[in-house]
Amino acid sequence: MSEITKPLIVILGPTATGKTDVAVHVAHQLNADVISADSRQVFRGMDIGTGKDLSSYTFDNHVVKYHLIDIVDAGTEYSVFNFQQDFLKAYYQILEHQKLAVLCGGTGLYIESILKGYRLLDVPENQSLRQQLASETDETLIQILSSFKKLHNHTDTETRERLIRAIEIEYFHQAHPEEIFPKITYRLFGILFDRSIVMQRIEQRLYQRLDQGMIEEVQQLLQYIPSQRLMKYGLEYKYITQMILGEISYDEMVRLLNIAIRQFAKRQMTWFRKMERDGFDIQWIDGNLALDEKCQIIIDAVQ
Repeated sequence: MSEITKPLIVILGPTATGKTDVAVHVAHQLNADVISADSRQVFRGMDIGTGKDLSSYTFDNHVVKYHLIDIVDAGTEYSVFNFQQDFLKAYYQILEHQKLAVLCGGTGLYIESILKGYRLLDVPENQSLRQQLASETDETLIQILSSFKKLHNHTDTETRERLIRAIEIEYFHQAHPEEIFPKITYRLFGILFDRSIVMQRIEQRLYQRLDQGMIEEVQQLLQYIPSQRLMKYGLEYKYITQMILGEISYDEMVRLLNIAIRQFAKRQMTWFRKMERDGFDIQWIDGNLALDEKCQIIIDAVQ
């Protein structure tokens, strides 16, 4: 597929930095659609805990169209592969309408999968290979995986199950010709606050969400999603579920959740800094600027 020349505007940053407001205002002024790059906002019913404020997509009585929010039921498995497929459907639809697209979110893996063009292969289970690998030690499995690629992080080696799955994927890639992901031109913008300010914003937002009914949201989700599965979504859904189950107190939930979200924000920045080291040019914008100023910086850069 030939290179797509209409630039994809990417607005990223750690949690609680106001990315969505910036994206919506930019989209409104450029007649663009917003594509969410949030790994949890895809799920219906997970609203307050994911910061899914759909009212923010209305600006000056005009609704900015959004994509990849509320597209699957909570509890459903949703992977990077699913995101890539859904992103391309939305992206091509936007281009067909002669509009720009604004990709906005804090899930670095999702964003990078689009910009780097990770391979779009839905890899099936290989039971024969799995049986062969079952008798191997973890050390041998790591050696096998290392023979395919450099292990830049520990994600694939965290558990034996992930190790075997990673090897299975590499064997599949070797046996199938590479599918070409469209080359997308893009401009990267990041919203940046001092770390101390982000921590304050995280704490303020946490209490706001609790006041808005975040605990009640989790209680409702637990009516049809097993607690262990819901806790896998992490952060708010993990600690509030533990509180509801009586494993921790309300005060302990708030304390642990505040710490966990801060650590999450730090991991997000670590990912974005690694993207820069890998050659991605992110234009960082001071989060303390007025909303109009932040938007104008982006608009001036892409026009």
